[in-house]
Amino acid sequence: MNNRALRVLEFDKVKQKVAAYATTSATKELIAELEPYETAFEVKRSLEETNEALELLMKKGNPPFEGLYNINDYVSRCEKGGDLSAAGLLKIANMLRAARRFKEYIARKDEEQGYENIEEIAQNLLGIKNLEDSIFLAIVSEDEIADRASEALYKIRTSLKNKNNSIREKLGSVMKNYSKYMQDNLYTMRGDRYVIPVKAEHKGSVEGLVHDQSSTGATLFIEPIGLVNLNNEIKELMLKEKAEIERILAELSTRVYNSIATVKLDWEILCTLDFIFAKAKYGLEINGIKPEINEQGKINLIRVRHPLIDKDRVVPSDIFMGDAFTSLIITGPNTGGKTVTLKTLGLVHIMALSGLLLPADSGSEISFFEEIYADIGDEQSIEQSLSTFSSHMTNIVEIMKSANNKSLALFDELGAGTDPTEGAALAISILEKLRARGCFIAATTHYSELKAYALRTVGVENGSVEFNVETLRPTYKLLIGIPGKSNAFNISRRLGLSEEVIEYAKDIISEDTLQFEDLIQHLQEKSISAEENAKQAEKYKLEAKALKEKYQVKLDNLENVRENQFEQARREARNILRQAREEADEIIKNMKELEKEALSNPDIKRKMNEARNKIDNSISKTDIGLNKKQHEGEELKEVYEGMDAYLPSLNQKVVVLSAPDKKGEVIVEAGIMKINVKVKDLRKAPSNRQEKKTNKSNKKVNLNLNQIDSSIDLRGLDAEEALYRVDKYLDEAYLAGMPEVSIIHGKGTGILRKSIADMLKRHIHVKSHRLGVYGEGGDGVTVVILK
Repeated sequence: MNNRALRVLEFDKVKQKVAAYATTSATKELIAELEPYETAFEVKRSLEETNEALELLMKKGNPPFEGLYNINDYVSRCEKGGDLSAAGLLKIANMLRAARRFKEYIARKDEEQGYENIEEIAQNLLGIKNLEDSIFLAIVSEDEIADRASEALYKIRTSLKNKNNSIREKLGSVMKNYSKYMQDNLYTMRGDRYVIPVKAEHKGSVEGLVHDQSSTGATLFIEPIGLVNLNNEIKELMLKEKAEIERILAELSTRVYNSIATVKLDWEILCTLDFIFAKAKYGLEINGIKPEINEQGKINLIRVRHPLIDKDRVVPSDIFMGDAFTSLIITGPNTGGKTVTLKTLGLVHIMALSGLLLPADSGSEISFFEEIYADIGDEQSIEQSLSTFSSHMTNIVEIMKSANNKSLALFDELGAGTDPTEGAALAISILEKLRARGCFIAATTHYSELKAYALRTVGVENGSVEFNVETLRPTYKLLIGIPGKSNAFNISRRLGLSEEVIEYAKDIISEDTLQFEDLIQHLQEKSISAEENAKQAEKYKLEAKALKEKYQVKLDNLENVRENQFEQARREARNILRQAREEADEIIKNMKELEKEALSNPDIKRKMNEARNKIDNSISKTDIGLNKKQHEGEELKEVYEGMDAYLPSLNQKVVVLSAPDKKGEVIVEAGIMKINVKVKDLRKAPSNRQEKKTNKSNKKVNLNLNQIDSSIDLRGLDAEEALYRVDKYLDEAYLAGMPEVSIIHGKGTGILRKSIADMLKRHIHVKSHRLGVYGEGGDGVTVVILK
């Protein structure tokens, strides 16, 4: 990709934003060298890697790159056989720990979804657990080696501690003897040796070695002769300690050297992963999506936004070309957003071709271009004696040397800076030459000749940026299919130019030109109106769809509840019949045995009559069991709206919602159901004591539902656990009839907040949601309105 396009389209600024998310300076260097890939395969693979990293961020949180530092210098030193410092060894151990933890991070799965590209990269991480543990065991910090780093070091430091204690005890008696000669009643150290401060005039009274004096010369720091041997022993131990520490560091450095290939491989892989996740974090910042990639020149950017404009001010645009037309001519007034549209088109292509997600809506598509050329901005040069026109033409000459059917060319104010007639003719000639090569083109202009050229030329389409004449402000909306109007007369009139001057100017312009401009304005107004109508229709369509889905869910729930009640009634009936059948079979069996004895035993008739009576009783009980729920309770003499009643068929208390109709039916509410029943099937509601007994389990459920908190705190949870808890909490809150709840997720990186927002958009119980305002927790809280 040519450097001029990267510079003009400000890709460096995008890379700076990506680099802010990198963990190490080595990764920042990789990002600084980032450029569009050379093949469509590399582009697709890189985009997929970035998109997988984004999904991992949203589901599992940040990868375990804590403590990861640039170790290139330490690796280079170790390769040459040099010993590493404690700081260098610690950074290598941190890298090895990050490699091990990332393998655990990517291996942790709660679902079948895989991350093929990231997993393929991570599977090459080896890690050296024993080396990592050895370094952390031996080194406490960059300035401290652990006592247990070796047995020899432990013994040396124990002896050193004992010697220091001994010399301090002896110092106590020495200072007591020389207290009258001392400047202060305390000891200090000079050159790792214990000394006492003696007044200069009494230096002859204290036998020992002078090591230093104060700045005024009034105090001499003398090592008493009785402490010399002890100080010497301490010095020897300190030298041994230093030598042992150097030996430990050399031994650890050798182990690193012996595993240098693994260390380098893990480091390179972690840099690659850090690079991918930095791109993903930037994608999260701009609400980026992974676009589709084609090689046919088709462009379809849906609500694309310029990534360097504040997201609260940027106006989304729909930009498409490559099917019906391959060249787009954008016209409109100054400051209307023409140049921004060109830069957006070019920059998002460079971003996608470099593996970055795009600030656009899902479904967006870009084409793989081998080159993107941009002639944007005024680069006139006094030193080179180049005017605006000359500088533009110099760039255009370079573009025309190499542009082909795999190129996207962007021209800002094509043909400007010279005579309008000649400039327009030259612009059309340039466009035709590039179109003949199959080049894809987007250009801005003020020339009416180019508008007419686009209207009459197949494969060339007009576009315009909308301008509100009433407010004298651009809307920055791109309208494709309609040429733009300069609106010079209307703007001048609104700014106060006299009508006489404006009318005279109109007289100078030909009637055909005025009619053409009026036609443009009329088309623009029609397009805006059609767009508004389409948006309104889409809004109504979405609302209707939402209502349909809402009531379909309610209907499904109603059917489920009704079917469950009927199934329960059928089970009870089957149980009663089964019991009756078993009893009847047993009685018939006994009767057959009795019949065999009927001829010889006079008591047989009596026993058979008793058996028949038993069968009759069993059948009567069966009838009662089957019909009990239909007839139990007292029939209602009067039915009115709002009264409580009992519906035996459902074994449930209901509320009457309507007066009886001509068929003798009323609407009743049974739990969440509203159903039609006949008045004759209703019974008087049971007393409170009986209701309490029969609905004991229901009251227990309701009690628990009433205790649902009005908020849930998710801080400290990863995305997967948080989403599970929110889903369960919303079900309980909905069943409890709560109108509004709060979800506390904290501010943090915004990953958890975005994951929850995505879930709430699709949740069956959620009517709407918003971030908290001042006093509610701000961006750290999401307020949910339940249906």
